[in-house]
Amino acid sequence: MKLRKTMVTAMLVGGCLATMAAGPQADKQPIMPNNGRFGDPTSTANKYQGFIYGIVKEKNPNDLTLSKTKFGVDQAFKLTKKTKFTQDGKASSLDKLKVGEGVYIDVETDKKTGDLIAKKVVSGVDIPSVPTAQ
Repeated sequence: MKLRKTMVTAMLVGGCLATMAAGPQADKQPIMPNNGRFGDPTSTANKYQGFIYGIVKEKNPNDLTLSKTKFGVDQAFKLTKKTKFTQDGKASSLDKLKVGEGVYIDVETDKKTGDLIAKKVVSGVDIPSVPTAQ
C-alpha cells in the first residue's frame, strides 16, 4: 500500500513539473509570414517558374527525354533549330548536356500535333550578374 501511494505521488509530481515546464511556451505564438505558410514562393527561382524541371534520361538531335518531371512519367520534348541551350549562365549546345543532369525547359505546345517543343533548355548553375562598384 505504501509503495502504491509513493508511485501515485511521484506520478502527480512528475505531471505537475511537466505542466510547469510547458506553461511558458503556451503563450508564445509562432512567427507567421505575411503571405502563406512557407513564405513567398515567387522569391525562389522566380524566372524559372513557368519552366519544367527534369533529369535528362536520353538525348538525340531531334528530342530530349526527361525523367522525374511533374508529369510523373518520362516526357519527351522536341528540339528545333530555334531551341536555345544555356549552361552555367552562358550559351551552350545539346552536345554539352549530360545524361543524369537536371535541367529546366521552357516549353510551348504545338497546336496541331500537341507535341511539347523546347524553346529554352537551362542547365548547371545560373550565375546572377553581380553589380560592379562605381
